[in-house]
Amino acid sequence: MNQHVPVLLKESVDLLVVNKSGIFFDGTAGFGGHSQEILSRLDKKGKLVANDKDFDAFSFCKNHFKDDKRFSVYNTSFSNIDTISKVEFIENFDGIFVDLGVSSYQLDNVESGFTFREDAPLDLRMNKSEGIPASKVLNQFSQEEIADIIYNFGEEKKSRFIAKKIVEAREIKSFESTLQLKEIIEKIVPPNFLNKSLSRIFQALRIYVNNELDELKIFLDKSIDLLKDNGRIVVLTYHSLEDRIVKEKFKYESLKCVCPPG
Repeated sequence: MNQHVPVLLKESVDLLVVNKSGIFFDGTAGFGGHSQEILSRLDKKGKLVANDKDFDAFSFCKNHFKDDKRFSVYNTSFSNIDTISKVEFIENFDGIFVDLGVSSYQLDNVESGFTFREDAPLDLRMNKSEGIPASKVLNQFSQEEIADIIYNFGEEKKSRFIAKKIVEAREIKSFESTLQLKEIIEKIVPPNFLNKSLSRIFQALRIYVNNELDELKIFLDKSIDLLKDNGRIVVLTYHSLEDRIVKEKFKYESLKCVCPPG
């Protein structure tokens, strides 16, 4: 496995860890980049509870950090942070961290099915045992439902036309692979806009099948309740939909008064 280089590693952990003996939560452990840096900042009394929905990432971290008694890891959604805290007998966290989106490992690993650069099963689920694969969405949902997913979660302006072509294509052959979807988009979108459109469409399907935005909202609500006074939440976002949710939540929670104006 190629070593994944975490985004904003030092900057995010500098903001997060202000108490070396504190209790911290990493909701997207991935392959341990941020977790490793957090642990390096903690003393013997510190603790890090990590989590990842992706089973490969969970398994890697469980083995990689098996000798560090300050570390524990779970394989579920970060929206279950409250359940995890109860299992760990943790009342509050000093710091909570999540790095949203897809890791480079998932994009580079063809078997994960997150990339349109290689042919792979059209799945896009972080946890293959939950929810429905993207292929089922394209094969069974109505044209309007597919268009709404592509527009609402991918902000793709040609969503209606793309959905129409997808429905026409599935009448000939059911969608099974990433390459099938890519070939449809190649016929619709000019070459200079192709990669952006493909990224938006795959992003939209991934967000939908993983219920990412709703889980993010649940996670933020629970995290604020579980945060100690003067604790910190650090969230890395990569597109406007996530960014908007996080900023609006933080803005609301920072208000001195949430009463109606006047």
